[in-house]
Amino acid sequence: MKEKGTFITFEGPDGAGKTTIINLVAKELEDALLTREPGGIEIAEQIRRVILDTENTAMDPRTEALLYAAARRQHLIEKVKPALTNGKVVLCDRFIDSSLAYQGYARGLGMDEVYTINQFAIEDLMPELTIYFDIEPELGMKRINKNKGREINRLDLENLDFHHKVREGYHLLIERFPNRMVRIDASGTVDEVFQKTIRIIRERLEEKRP
Repeated sequence: MKEKGTFITFEGPDGAGKTTIINLVAKELEDALLTREPGGIEIAEQIRRVILDTENTAMDPRTEALLYAAARRQHLIEKVKPALTNGKVVLCDRFIDSSLAYQGYARGLGMDEVYTINQFAIEDLMPELTIYFDIEPELGMKRINKNKGREINRLDLENLDFHHKVREGYHLLIERFPNRMVRIDASGTVDEVFQKTIRIIRERLEEKRP
């Protein structure tokens, strides 16, 4: 059965500010469901803690990719698909593109290989719209270091070269999925980025109206 709702995902390198923007969007849209990956439901949150634990430095890249896919599957079945079936707008902080950019490209596992793993997890459910917040890794890391209240996870501790590869991976994805992914310059003020984001989302929702 085809979902009646609208699935919108938010992507970007670490420090791009997407979590701040997605929270503002959720307040603006009111009836939208806000969730995140990995996480969103208890089983996936447990997997998140394993993936992002700064003590787990021995984690193999393939293990990492498989854990993300497992968390993604449970999250979809428990939370995302039921909401879409009920006609909700679902706003998700990260989805499959994160796995393709981080594990597929930056970790060197191969985007097609990681996509195959995730096809098993998501079946045919892809976002209708993906907002990609683009930022230079140097600025992103500077923001993270200034934000004392932000969760510091295992991926934040990677070197700058890794974060440059993540950004390169996202740029390749924009070329691959131009109809789904929209790039926004995330180096501006919070209000500037938010206004651009909400305009794009409202336009896409308007297009869907009968």
